[in-house]
Amino acid sequence: MADPNPLVSGRGFARLRAAGVEVEIGPGAAESRELNIGFFSRMMRQTPWVRLKIAASLDGQTALLNGQSQWITSSAARADGHAWRARACAVLTGIGTVLKDQPRLDVRLAATPRQPHLVVVDSRLDTPLDAPLFIAGRAVFIYAAVPNALKQQALEARGATVVYLPDANGKVDLRAMLLDLARREINELHVEAGHKLNGSLVRANLVDEFVVYLAPKLLGQGRGMADFGPLAALSDAVELAFVSAESLGPDLRIVARVKGRDSF
Repeated sequence: MADPNPLVSGRGFARLRAAGVEVEIGPGAAESRELNIGFFSRMMRQTPWVRLKIAASLDGQTALLNGQSQWITSSAARADGHAWRARACAVLTGIGTVLKDQPRLDVRLAATPRQPHLVVVDSRLDTPLDAPLFIAGRAVFIYAAVPNALKQQALEARGATVVYLPDANGKVDLRAMLLDLARREINELHVEAGHKLNGSLVRANLVDEFVVYLAPKLLGQGRGMADFGPLAALSDAVELAFVSAESLGPDLRIVARVKGRDSF
């Protein structure tokens, strides 16, 4: 298929044909595009392909009301989640997850030649300087809304890149963040965040695909997958299309896409 990058599109075909190589365009194009969907997204929409990963109970709870969430799903599901991290250019999380869970958000349970970059939505630059997320050799991008020169300098001394992109409400402008990440050549953005940031991304219509791991257990009251709404009518629901459903140990992995998001 043709390269969606206008700077090089068609040049490879021309060179091959000039060398006497027959080139056929068409068969297999859909499969090729699917393998590179993040690159096509960046070239054609100027934003990464945003994939939101969720681990939940069968009744849709990602944590107890007290915040406990480790571990709802099995080791098989967690290893598979690391494989999805590994294929992404960057992993996105929010400051709430950073402070509560102190995560590394690196790839440990799957083979990978490199660690994906890390992106943190942190409006007030509350990221601790000793947070485990600072890993040698991995780029860390912190998007903020409220300037803090001293904290910025300290975070940058730890190797982070701080970018201020405030919206009208004093929060990080999430769409502007995606545009900026695309300019930094991020093709696939893998989101592992809490229900609040998940909800903000869904509410802003910025999520393309969901990877949801469902454990065969019920938690009753707890924290849901994404905090948005309430909706006024069922017709306002986010319409999804199931891509796949697969058993992983005792759990079920469902991949679903927002309808029409892959038609660029």
